[in-house]
Amino acid sequence: MPSLTFVLPDGTRRTVEGKAGLSVMQVAMAEDVPGIVAECGGNAMCATCHVYADAATADRLPPVTDVEDEMLDSTASPRTSSSRLSCQVDVEEDWGDTTFVVPDTQL
Repeated sequence: MPSLTFVLPDGTRRTVEGKAGLSVMQVAMAEDVPGIVAECGGNAMCATCHVYADAATADRLPPVTDVEDEMLDSTASPRTSSSRLSCQVDVEEDWGDTTFVVPDTQL
């Protein structure tokens, strides 16, 4: 089972097991990872599940879709080239260890 590490704004690292087929947001919510708000419940309509993928993780993720790209322009924290909506990224069984940085704010 893949391991997802969330780096919180204060630098704390929270590692949880990911389940293939669930979104990164669903895993974060189920594990009570702070900083992932997910107001719209994973429908790519609010940008409150914004995360930054570290370089090694970003290389394994599917491309940003047009809908995700549009919503990433609405994030409360600055958008970067590593920005993703965690609701739009499904965990893959072969990921191994992945790391996502939770931004300072979602609202």
